[in-house]
Amino acid sequence: MPYKSRTKSKELKILALLDKRMKLTSKAKQHYVSLKKGYEGEVLFDSLTENLTCECLILNDLLLEVNNTLFQIDSLIIMQGKVSFFEVKNYEGDYYYQSDKLFKKPRLEVINPLHQLSRSESLLRQFFLNHGFNLQIDAYVVFINPDFNLYQAPFDKPIIFPNQINRYIENLNKITTKLTANHKKLADQLMDLNKVDSPFSQLPSYDYEQLQKGISCLKCHSFSISVEKRNCVCQECTYEESVSNAVLRAVKEFQILFPNKKITTNIIYDWCQVVKSKQRIRRILASKYKIVGVHQWAYYV
Repeated sequence: MPYKSRTKSKELKILALLDKRMKLTSKAKQHYVSLKKGYEGEVLFDSLTENLTCECLILNDLLLEVNNTLFQIDSLIIMQGKVSFFEVKNYEGDYYYQSDKLFKKPRLEVINPLHQLSRSESLLRQFFLNHGFNLQIDAYVVFINPDFNLYQAPFDKPIIFPNQINRYIENLNKITTKLTANHKKLADQLMDLNKVDSPFSQLPSYDYEQLQKGISCLKCHSFSISVEKRNCVCQECTYEESVSNAVLRAVKEFQILFPNKKITTNIIYDWCQVVKSKQRIRRILASKYKIVGVHQWAYYV
């Protein structure tokens, strides 16, 4: 069980919802696909580090600051005497390494994650010094995708390839390690200083009017939903969900997209579209939220 679990970033959540409800520009779509693929790779790596049985603390998805400089760590493992951290890449396809640069075949240069790793390692070392910790740091780039291949791979670089990950985990489990209160203190301090919202998010502009209204299917994401008595039924895949659950799910999506807008019966009625009774919407909202105000000024919190 990780000491700090991974969660989807606000940016990724918003982009996923916008992708359903509007046509993203090619640039925004590409950014969304890249974020989504990166997150999927990190989650896959998390599923493997959860197999660690040695005494350690696992912290996922840290955004830290040292000397007014932000840096991100995908995964970090605290053990006795050392800290290991990982830059996880979900690259897919054929790549090659040449002159300290990384290319996707035939000749598309991509950011060399080893450079990112070196920067993060230096900043993490400064972070530890600033907060009174002196631990060995082992840093690795992990290529998580089994369909990744690297030609001319350097043998003297801190790289873990897909077919090496399980063996790496097994070797960690063989290490005798015992944690102390100082290790937990370090983990707690990292979590306390972790920044939740990244200032580097790239969200397209959007407003309420331009987004598609309706309840999407939980299974296939289609908006071809009809209400049949107590259930919302998808006309594409036949998946059924209770009207109450579907409306409350739509409310959560609305809150993510428009955190500063008040939740009212009228706006959720318009947002959901397929539920034809405002009274039903009001009843569902009242079952989950607290009402503030009266009559046309009432809203839910």
